[in-house]
Amino acid sequence: MASSVALVFSVCLALNMVMPILAATHTVGDTSGWAIGGDYSTWASGLKFRVGDSLVFNYGPGHTVDEVKESDYKSCSTGNSLSTDSSGATTITLKTAGTHYFICAAPGHCQGGMKLAVKVKAKKVSDSAAAPSPAKDSPPSDSDNTKDTPTTSTTTSTTPTSTTPSSSTSSATTATTSSAIPASPIGVAVFIGCWISYSVLRLL
Repeated sequence: MASSVALVFSVCLALNMVMPILAATHTVGDTSGWAIGGDYSTWASGLKFRVGDSLVFNYGPGHTVDEVKESDYKSCSTGNSLSTDSSGATTITLKTAGTHYFICAAPGHCQGGMKLAVKVKAKKVSDSAAAPSPAKDSPPSDSDNTKDTPTTSTTTSTTPTSTTPSSSTSSATTATTSSAIPASPIGVAVFIGCWISYSVLRLL
């Protein structure tokens, strides 16, 4: 019984840690797909895109998916595409932050609405990874203070005591920041399901 409960909680913990990091897959146009007459500006405005996410274009014969520069997107120019595909099922991974532009290169299709611009943000994980950077800056300040304080013995003895709490405080703050990544709705649902499983196991 105890091993079963421990296994349930281990699985739940692992799922809650992985869920917020997983990249999302966005099907362009949802069930309508990539077609003339679509309102892709409205579609994209209701979504959040991050580095690592994927765009899936589903379309029929006679269409293409071309990634282009902003100027070509605005003018519907097709001669300088960064990439192009006409397989009918194109998946594009968003690898960099910034705005990415896509059009259909078939004559008149871009003007007919087959154009998409998505604003891609950096991963949430990168924000937590950048949090320890203040801790890296603190050691040089300690050495600088040590170089400036040899004038009196009193100042030298005071510097280590004032520095020790500050370094521990910064590390504690870093730990708190890195652990404060908000859980996704999916992660919350998984946790609730695991809690129900735990309650059932206790009743058995």
